[in-house]
Amino acid sequence: MSILVILAHPKTGSFNHAIADKLCSTLRQSGKTVIFHDLQAEGFDPVYTADELPRDARVPPAIELATEEFMQAEGIIVIHPNYWSAPPAILKGWLDRVLRAGKTYRFQTGPDGKGYVQSLISAKAAMVVTTANTPDEVDRTVYGDPLENFWKTCVFGFFGIQNFRRCSFSPVIVSTPEQRSAWLTEAERTARELFL
Repeated sequence: MSILVILAHPKTGSFNHAIADKLCSTLRQSGKTVIFHDLQAEGFDPVYTADELPRDARVPPAIELATEEFMQAEGIIVIHPNYWSAPPAILKGWLDRVLRAGKTYRFQTGPDGKGYVQSLISAKAAMVVTTANTPDEVDRTVYGDPLENFWKTCVFGFFGIQNFRRCSFSPVIVSTPEQRSAWLTEAERTARELFL
């Protein structure tokens, strides 16, 4: 079993990259198998086409592999900046294309006649690390913390993952090296608590 780590930041050398490096090295040094994808560096195509819509569609091998990695991982980590209170388009496209109905989940009908989601993935824990330039307090009080709801409820909650943690680091633009070091320590501690 492995930990799947997905990074979505356009600039090599960003603080998001430093977070990914820290978490991957911590997990590997602790004996975990880590599958790491830098979506931008890999040139991931986020466009979900009509050809991929059918459940029995023939998808590109890279998408098929990504779906299998998502299904088999014991834990999932996602790292990205906050763009307009949402994940970057490349990451949203990854979710659209990889989290396929009929593969990672299916809809079922219960004895009461109501529909429910049956998760087909192995993961029992998930972690999301987001960075922003809007202070966390503003994000919560003005915007309602949309990334927390998106990841905790709409994505990982959909798959029945209750063991979820999100680290939100902001404002990055005015942060000091000491602050970034403290954030890296917090992210590492959270990953250890969830996955080790």
